[in-house]
Amino acid sequence: MNKLALFVTASIIGGLGGLVGSVLGNAFGRGGLFAGGFIGGALLAPVTAWVARRRGWIEPSQFWPVAAGAGVGFLAAATLAVNTLSSPVGPHIATTLTGLGALAGARVSRNQ
Repeated sequence: MNKLALFVTASIIGGLGGLVGSVLGNAFGRGGLFAGGFIGGALLAPVTAWVARRRGWIEPSQFWPVAAGAGVGFLAAATLAVNTLSSPVGPHIATTLTGLGALAGARVSRNQ
């Protein structure tokens, strides 16, 4: 398994989902901005598992755990980022949580 590629890919895809969701949600006001970001990222982060399976970074049996890990990691990242917007550190640390969630999913499924 290519851990670095999985981590970076999950972080980027989750971030893009949050970005696109926020842009689309912004049409509904400030609440839509945050809700759209959460929804967009949570829907797109699991795409990481599809990319990783296609690239051969994970085994087919790891697909669902990696997808779930990336999705949960993104939700944790978005929650942390929203609650630490006044600090430059919180949002930067939050970007790693999607990748860490994907890695955790891959590791858990491999150990079963």
